[in-house]
This record gives sequence, structure tokens and C-alpha cells, in this order.
Amino acid sequence: MGLGSLKSGWQRQVKDFGHAQADKYTVLIVDNRGIGESDKPLMRYSTSEMAKDMLELLDHVGWTQNRSVHVAGISMGGMIAQELSLMIPERIGSLVLTSTAARIVNTIGYLENLRNRINLFIPKSIDRQIAFTKTQIFSPQYVDAPDDVECTVKPFPTNGDRFGAHEITKRKDTQSFTRSGFMCQLLAGGWHHKSKEDLQRLGDEVGRERIVVIHGTIDKMITFPHGETLLAELGGEEQSVRKEFFEGQSHVIPVEKRREYNCILEEMIAGAGGL
Repeated sequence: MGLGSLKSGWQRQVKDFGHAQADKYTVLIVDNRGIGESDKPLMRYSTSEMAKDMLELLDHVGWTQNRSVHVAGISMGGMIAQELSLMIPERIGSLVLTSTAARIVNTIGYLENLRNRINLFIPKSIDRQIAFTKTQIFSPQYVDAPDDVECTVKPFPTNGDRFGAHEITKRKDTQSFTRSGFMCQLLAGGWHHKSKEDLQRLGDEVGRERIVVIHGTIDKMITFPHGETLLAELGGEEQSVRKEFFEGQSHVIPVEKRREYNCILEEMIAGAGGL
């Protein structure tokens, strides 16, 4: 998952693949270092070190065969997925890079970029924090729409209300969600840097037909030009990298476009079997 997100952010895909199709798929999700049930060492984090965490886990569970691992990463998780794939390209069956970047660049202008970064460090009430986060990661129509997740008791009034309840629960657990862990992750994402040459090697070694780049055109967290650059530097559609750009969609496509996203995952996994 991405910056400051728990592994439960994949709950829809866990249900749709790991439970509903348990005879076909095995799903592995993990809290990145700095959050949830994982350790939160106070030190400099990097996406390469976080990828090593993932590699140790894959080795531990025995997922070591060639082309046996299908990796999906969103946002900072997509950055970690790039690093992991460069470490073990022969194990990667398919690589789904969602709402992520090879490196963070300023695409919105100096003043707005500065204002957004200052806002990260200004103390706010939890209500203001959650309200602001909603505007950054979801498209407006999704936030205001009726809750669309299967419920065990009763649905929330809106998707935004469900997200708010999830965030309150997360942030009240001071063992799971810490400011220091969040800041360490933030710096790791900000320092992530994969050059054009790195991405060319990634495409060469993993296989471009195994890679899909997914991005929303109104993403405010990692703006759309990052997705365009990532696609182009991997080799683009002309070299068989798959492109899935969602018009009018924001950052959290696996949530907002659950059905469409799941179809892409299924197609990438099935397609990898024939390569």
C-alpha cells in the first residue's frame, strides 16, 4: 500500500481474489515498515530498503519460483514494486504500477507545490485532516456517492463517510499509526528515484508485456504527468507496456474503480501464463 496506509487498504481485492476465488489465487498483503503491524524503526527509510523487506517476506513464504509472483503496488507501494522487480526480475509474473512514479517532480508550479508541502506539517484537527485527505486521494463524485462496499451491519451514508471512519480508527491506534513512522515513509517516497536507464532495465529484465501502468487524470497526490513519464520511460505501448489511464479519476483507483481494476489484474495474471 501507499504512504501512511495499512494493508487493509487492499481489503476489496483480498475479498475478490483471496476469498471469492481462493481456489485460484493466493494473496499476500503486508504493512510496509513504519505502519500497522510492521516494525517502525526511527531511521532513514528508502524504497529500496522497503523492497528488501518484501523480498525477505517472499523468501520466507517460499515464493521463489520464476514468474511466480504477481506484484501490484499503488503510490509509494508502486515505487517499492519497482525496486523489488529490479531485485528479482525473474520471479515477476506481472507488474501492476498504479498511481505511482519513477521519481517525484514538480508538475503543479512552485507556489502550489510549496503550499502543499507546508500543509503536511501544519497541525490540524483530525476532522480537518480527514476532510483534506479526501480531496487529495478521491474524485469528488466518489466521495459524495452512497457507500458501495458490502457491509456487515449497515452501510455508511457515503463513501466519504466510510473512509472517514476508517481513518479515525487508524489514527486512534497510536501503536499502529505514528507520526514518526509516517514521516519516515514520506521521506522514502520523496527520495525515490528511478532513472530512464533504470526503467529501461526494468522493462528488459521483467518483460514489458508483463507490465501495466495505471493512472488517473486528476490525481492530486502523484499527478498524471508522472504516470505518462513512467509509461514512456518503460518503453510505452509501442514496446508492449500496457496503458490504463482513467479519465476523471483520482489516486485510489483500486477503490473507486474496483471492478475495472480487478479485471486488469486478472488479465495481467492470465496473460503472463502464456508468455
